[in-house]
Amino acid sequence: MKTLKLKDGTEIFYKDLGSGQPIMFHHGWPLSADDWDAQMIFFLQKGYRVIAHDRRGHGRSTQTTSGHDMETYAADVAELTEFLDLKNAIHIGHSTGGGEVIRYVNKYGKDRVAKAVLISSVPPVMVQSETNPDGVPISVFDDIRAQTLNNRQQFYIDLTMPFYGYNREGADIKEGIRRNWWRQGMMGSILAHYECIKAFSETDFTEDLKAVEIPVLVLHGEDDQIVPYQNAGVKSAKLLKNGTLITYPGFPHGMPTTQAAVINKDILAFIQA
Repeated sequence: MKTLKLKDGTEIFYKDLGSGQPIMFHHGWPLSADDWDAQMIFFLQKGYRVIAHDRRGHGRSTQTTSGHDMETYAADVAELTEFLDLKNAIHIGHSTGGGEVIRYVNKYGKDRVAKAVLISSVPPVMVQSETNPDGVPISVFDDIRAQTLNNRQQFYIDLTMPFYGYNREGADIKEGIRRNWWRQGMMGSILAHYECIKAFSETDFTEDLKAVEIPVLVLHGEDDQIVPYQNAGVKSAKLLKNGTLITYPGFPHGMPTTQAAVINKDILAFIQA
């Protein structure tokens, strides 16, 4: 196991494989670096150095009682990338990880990051408000909080159905994928998962998106039942100075796993362009 002890004592677990141009992967809620298996092996075999970490409170990293917010998540990434001396890097984030990526790139990554990719990601802001009328009602996130606190074991099993589009007619349900999602989730801290709900749903990344000047690829499934694409990917691409949007009819939130071949191909083309 590789871990880095941060300035506040938190130990961050990470994987670091290969050599060449670095690609760093940022996972979604409530998962871990293991959610990137299909991407890590693909890009490793293409000659890239691949890195993925478990966010604080998630997976094998320290189950801290504090720091479960986007500011701290981005600062943690900054410490890790400095320690690993990542330069000319590609940062790829899924869901919550997409928010982490764009905040890190804007605040810390200007001299270290070449390109970024946001997949099924939460920016600009998920929650519904007067300024974001198309957003998801706060009641939805309140229910996720309640389920996480009181019914986590079953909730994490049930959530895999809409996450991977397995609740759609004719879906090819992979029980192993569902179990792997549950395994990753249950490794993490219930406190971290509970507090991260506010971080991924209420953080406003509008100014981060506007400020970033590097090329950013935005990928979103049009049948995403977790982060609706019109309020997320479409809006993010419009706010970016150098953004490219690809949407996929019928693809679910968990498309990096269920449609890995398509997603990996499009990311590779973007990196090599």
